[in-house]
This record gives sequence, structure tokens and C-alpha cells, in this order.
Amino acid sequence: MKIYGDLNSGNCLKVKWTCDRLGLPYDWIAVDTMKGESRTPAFLALNPAGQVPVVGFDDGRTLAQSNAIIRYLARGSDLIPTDPWLAAKMDEWLFWEQYSHEPYIAVCRFQLVYLGMPADELDPDRVRRGHVALKRMEQHLAQSAFLVGDAPSLADIALLAYSRMAEQGGFALQDYPAVRGWIGRAEAGLGLPAFAPAT
Repeated sequence: MKIYGDLNSGNCLKVKWTCDRLGLPYDWIAVDTMKGESRTPAFLALNPAGQVPVVGFDDGRTLAQSNAIIRYLARGSDLIPTDPWLAAKMDEWLFWEQYSHEPYIAVCRFQLVYLGMPADELDPDRVRRGHVALKRMEQHLAQSAFLVGDAPSLADIALLAYSRMAEQGGFALQDYPAVRGWIGRAEAGLGLPAFAPAT
């Protein structure tokens, strides 16, 4: 299996973390999206949408979209609850992450870190909606150790990727103590080192 990805992308890290947690062998193929490497004819043959991550399998098939990839790779593992209701609640968080979290937390981070945009030029509504997402998580995690059940699941992998980088997008996590506590628990439960932003 080959993972085509960019380690600066939380969406790509989800796939890497899932494979590492489950001991799935893979070759990491670095794709520098800032240099346009996801827009080359060779890459577009793998994923016409021109996005990372993409996973290529030995039989020639490819799969894109981070949450679809991790859902496929983790089938039958302890990262997906066996209880159908809990599995559905996990999926609820996966869909929510891509629609109500990533477009705000991750995009603000991208604009500040990679485009060098001043914080006061961020779209105020995007910032507001990022805080709405973090408040939603704060409310839930104040009552639950993990997003679903009492152990990490794919929901935690999906939300951890950009939540632990939120401060790079201008979102002060000191305002979200339950989210901060969950980040530490999820990192430990998934066997990940604590996130330390590059300086």
C-alpha cells in the first residue's frame, strides 16, 4: 500500500496514524501540495480531484478522502465500535468533522501558517464558526473521555488531526480545557507523541 500525502496536512496524518496504530505496512509518498505536486498529470491520474491523501493498493485501485480511507482501513479493528449505534455515532463525528470543523479550524491554520496572512485579515465568520466547532467539542468532552465510548475510535483520530493544531489557526485552546484534556488522552491512547508546533 502506498499513501500519497503531505505531513503538514491533518487529513493525511489521519491516514498515517490509522495505519501506524493498526500496524498496517505502507510506503509514504511525499506530495508537496504547496509546490503543486497534487496537480501534476501523474497525480491527477490517481485522484482527479487533485487532493491528498490518496491510498494506492497493490491491485491498482485507489481511494481518496481521508475519512473514507480510515473507515476502510480500520474495518474489523478496535478503532470502530462493534455496537452499531456507537459505530453510527462515530460516523456522525466523521461527517461533522469534514463539514463543521475542518473548513474553519484547518483553513484558518492554512491561511496563517502557509499563506502568511495576518490574523486580523481572517474571515470573521470563519473564525466564529471555528469557535462554534470547538465549543461543540468542549460541551461533549466535558462529559466524555473520548468522542465515542470509553476508548479512542476513528472519531478521535479524525478530530485530533486539526484540533491539536488549532492554536496555529488563531484558536486559543486555553479557552477549551475539556478539549485540551481530550487531546492528551487521545494522543496517549493512540500512541502519538504530544503535539509540539515547529518553532
